[in-house]
Amino acid sequence: MATYKVGYFVGSLAQGSINRTLSQALIKVAPESLEFTEIPIKDLPLYSYDYDADYPPEGRALKEAISASDAILYVSPEYNRSIPGALKNAIDWGSRPWGQNAFARKPSAIIGASIGGIGTAVMQSNMRSVLSFLDSPQLNAPEAYIHFKPEAYGPDGECTDPSTKEFLTTFMTEFEAFIQRVLASAPGHIGQSPDTEHHAERS
Repeated sequence: MATYKVGYFVGSLAQGSINRTLSQALIKVAPESLEFTEIPIKDLPLYSYDYDADYPPEGRALKEAISASDAILYVSPEYNRSIPGALKNAIDWGSRPWGQNAFARKPSAIIGASIGGIGTAVMQSNMRSVLSFLDSPQLNAPEAYIHFKPEAYGPDGECTDPSTKEFLTTFMTEFEAFIQRVLASAPGHIGQSPDTEHHAERS
């Protein structure tokens, strides 16, 4: 059975982030063929194209982690109806310098948890626009806007609510199938995105 390396971003920097809990729950129900590595974002400086000629170690480590991944999973809250600044900053780092967009042709999926009823829907809409520009194919269905209920998760992140666990399992199974389809259609392809100046903007 083929194994796929999935790099994942947690969009919140908070230690007690509910989206970090969600990421742990997702990993526990994912197919065995998916191997997960978190791509850290908290130590990145704010992106500027002044760095393009000589990336700092944090920027190089980020791009190397993305490049080493077969697919990318975004698990993120919504801040002020948009993408959290730390996550957007990481995306800007990964897409530069021009011609070295690490996200190009990487299959991706977006999911997020919120204590509110709309469950990160607006953030995900914004993310889809960004990922489309970066030429990163996205899992479009099932959409996953998680209304987070703390009592549904154990201390190790395992989801204990049967219906939520079933949905998360389906989401990860569909993500695995999507990764297989995308990589089978363009094996070994390295993409590039057009030049642009990026601008970066709780859980």
